Amino acid sequence: MNLKNLHLAGRSVSALSIFKGEGSVVSLKISAGESLKVHITKVPACMICISGEAVFKNEQLLKIILHPGDYIMIEPSVKHHVTANIDSQLILMK
Repeated sequence: MNLKNLHLAGRSVSALSIFKGEGSVVSLKISAGESLKVHITKVPACMICISGEAVFKNEQLLKIILHPGDYIMIEPSVKHHVTANIDSQLILMK
């Protein structure tokens, strides 16, 4: 299996669960210039950039540019969103 093959062509933003146990792991694909809408998580999360370049921003004015191999810990109950500067593949673990 390969992350690139999980997401359907033609969708600018896609999120698919790839593991569920006590937590979950989600594969995210975001096309260049597209964004995940503003949202919160109820539990701590970790997002890892696999490919591309994405910008994470939160309501606490944190702005992090993620490149392949970069990761960020996401605090619960803090509004945040992610925008892809170029086509990006990310993994979200909760």
